Amino acid sequence: MFGASARIGEVLAIRRRDIVLITAPTTMRIAGTIIGRNGESTFRRDHPKSTRSRRVVALPTFTAAAVRADWASIDGLGPEELLFNSRQGTPRTTVDVRRLLRTVLERAGISGATQHMFCRTVATTVHDSASLELAAELLGHTYTEITV
Repeated sequence: MFGASARIGEVLAIRRRDIVLITAPTTMRIAGTIIGRNGESTFRRDHPKSTRSRRVVALPTFTAAAVRADWASIDGLGPEELLFNSRQGTPRTTVDVRRLLRTVLERAGISGATQHMFCRTVATTVHDSASLELAAELLGHTYTEITV
């Protein structure tokens, strides 16, 4: 989430084919989201939150290195398979990832942090070093007013 400045559901919906490791920089296509509704199985929807949310982002080197390390530990990951499956091979739920993130942050002694802080941190850095328009595009916002 931090490396791509993407929503939890967007990150969980990344398939093998959405990442291009052979380019410099490594790129990731955000083209879906994970949906979980009460009483239904969690599934991948083939489009993110909005039309503008469909985008390609350049990954920082630390994120690309983490993806490469993940792939090295996974045998036979097909192009349509999700990068972040559960142990049963099903899509991870956003609820479980939020809970895991809270646990990790608490154990690290970090309080008050949320998953939205990752996106805001990246967006602020891009805004300060480039432009508000680029930050809005990176986040997949339709209007720059949403980004502010």
